[in-house]
Amino acid sequence: MALSLEEVRRIAELARLRLSEEEERTFAGQLSAILDHVRQLEELDVTAVEPMTHALAAGELPALREDAVRASLPPEEATAAAPAREGTAFKVPRILE
Repeated sequence: MALSLEEVRRIAELARLRLSEEEERTFAGQLSAILDHVRQLEELDVTAVEPMTHALAAGELPALREDAVRASLPPEEATAAAPAREGTAFKVPRILE
């Protein structure tokens, strides 16, 4: 399924992206290829496949890193690039009266 440049422009507008004409042509081809691949997936017979509620098998736990105590950044370094700070904290505008 080939996307038109107008469809690509509309998608870019919804995503709030500014694309050059070259990028529009590039993305038209790439998005069309993705849609073609999805079309192929839609043609697969999955009637014998049991629905899943999660990507992990039943009883399987996700691989997690070991929970270890590590040194953190000093507050001065963590807030160094903040537009506003108060002491060692980020200063933000008041939202409650």
